[in-house]
Amino acid sequence: MNNETKLMSVRDAIIMAMSEEMRSDENVFLMGEDVGIFGGDFGTSVGMLEEFGAERIRDTPISENAISGCAIGAAMTGMRPIVDVTFMDFVVYMMDNIVNQAAKTRYMFGGKGQVPVVFRCAAGSGVGSAAQHSQSLESWFCHIPGLKVVAPGTPADVKGLLKASIRDNNPVIFIEYKAQYNMKGEVPLDPDFVLPLGKADLKREGKDVTVITYGRMLDRVLQAADQVRDTEGVSVEVVDLRTLIPLDKETVLNSVKKTGRVLLVNDAHKTNGFIGEVSAIISESEAFDYLDGPILRLAAEDIPVPYNQALETAMIPSVERIKKYILKLVNNR
Repeated sequence: MNNETKLMSVRDAIIMAMSEEMRSDENVFLMGEDVGIFGGDFGTSVGMLEEFGAERIRDTPISENAISGCAIGAAMTGMRPIVDVTFMDFVVYMMDNIVNQAAKTRYMFGGKGQVPVVFRCAAGSGVGSAAQHSQSLESWFCHIPGLKVVAPGTPADVKGLLKASIRDNNPVIFIEYKAQYNMKGEVPLDPDFVLPLGKADLKREGKDVTVITYGRMLDRVLQAADQVRDTEGVSVEVVDLRTLIPLDKETVLNSVKKTGRVLLVNDAHKTNGFIGEVSAIISESEAFDYLDGPILRLAAEDIPVPYNQALETAMIPSVERIKKYILKLVNNR
């Protein structure tokens, strides 16, 4: 196994993951608006047209309904399409195909009809895209049996989980965060580097409080954890869910039983957000008896994402707010 790594952005990790899978499996192809000559609206397919050609890097018309229908049909006949949805907000035009067709097919045909398709969705705020282009809609898909939902927060995890998603025989909603496309980290160069779906990761070990998060908020949670450690001596355990469906309940519950205090953080809206489901799972489990205080949630405000930069920044959990909530739990205030 090659243990060599390279410092690269989330954007480059996405290109590497897709290119490696396309080299190893001729049934894998990429489709979406502007994925070819333009290299993707967020630059996530730059250079791929030159290597793989227009048959496998397929520019599509501006019709999300047609894109999703073609992708699901191709997947049902043995191909492994990757769909660049661009803004996650555009999945509203794909919902019937994803929810009523892709998610149901394997069940309705007794496991004989597989739908190995990945929908790559650029989610979240932070780049001034305003209310119609800045949403995090993962909770919609977590409610639908038959779909898998993946939300990595580091470049390495993006590569390993995207490769696993492409290889999976089920439809996968793969969430990328627009504000993190330029974020850099060490990424394994080994083409066999794949991370399993359904396995959370302890990004920090601690004993005083557990913070559970995923995606874009992971970086802010890690910053907050380091700062309260250095200034207050608080030991924070950080659980990165990475995969929302299937959810690694064992890692979550073991951490809760270890620390007795829980903070849940995401950048989606608080009301009916996915972290509310995680809170319910904890409350209904044996881990509830280990709690030394209430489970706290910290999420985006329940408003459309503002275009104004100051307001956009204010509605999303900041490092300072995460620190405040951690200390509130530890100090029982």
